[in-house]
Amino acid sequence: MEDVVSRVPMLSFIDMSKVLVFARGGRTHAEGAYATCHCICLPASEPGYYFWRDRKTGHLTRRSEWFVTRSPQVTIGTQSIDYMISFALPRFCDQLLSKTRKRIHYSGGPNWIAKLDTIVHELYHIDPERPGIRRMERGDGTYAANCHGDRFFEDVVGMVKQYLDSKPDPRTYEFLQHSFAELSERHGGVVGTTFRSFPSYPQRYAEAVMPQPAAPAEMARCRVDSVKSPRVPTRFTEDDIVVREFLPGRSRALVRKGKSCAA
Repeated sequence: MEDVVSRVPMLSFIDMSKVLVFARGGRTHAEGAYATCHCICLPASEPGYYFWRDRKTGHLTRRSEWFVTRSPQVTIGTQSIDYMISFALPRFCDQLLSKTRKRIHYSGGPNWIAKLDTIVHELYHIDPERPGIRRMERGDGTYAANCHGDRFFEDVVGMVKQYLDSKPDPRTYEFLQHSFAELSERHGGVVGTTFRSFPSYPQRYAEAVMPQPAAPAEMARCRVDSVKSPRVPTRFTEDDIVVREFLPGRSRALVRKGKSCAA
């Protein structure tokens, strides 16, 4: 990824020291994403609440406490993390161009280029102007609700080709050319950075507002449900990072002496 952002001008604004790459479980033949971009630098939301109405009468029957949603705090050493990109293993390693719709953009290309497309795709989700996932404009200049669209995919294809045209060292992306089984055989196993709470990972959470604002008059007599405290950690450091070995149908934590990390 560092090599990609150094060679593709449209991605050159990305500071990879603020991006954490980690692994998630994902079986090869199961449905699901190959990778995901997670933004954890969004500010807290505006206060809000949930409410319920009686289907027959339309009267309000109960509501939740006022709450805000917050991003978890992730720091590695003294560096705060703004984005995380997760890869599903072994599914990502076994991705084939011939089995995806990407094949229409890379006619005649090798299967492994689909994985490079996935990497660039996730990097492109990082917004250069504000915290959050990149918003895409429609033809009339307004923002589309969906962050994916024809233009998004076309931009990714253009950046993949631009990267390869820059003649990067083939050893940088050589690992993409092998399946999960081939990588395991070549290197004795495939490991990835994960969180100690695996399969859980840092996600936005709800927190009750204190003190609670006054409720609207029509809700004065509604039952109020408490907002549950997060059941998972909301702050993470390098002490929460562990290394797991990924196998075709499961994964296992590695007990290793000294400090270590994996991509």
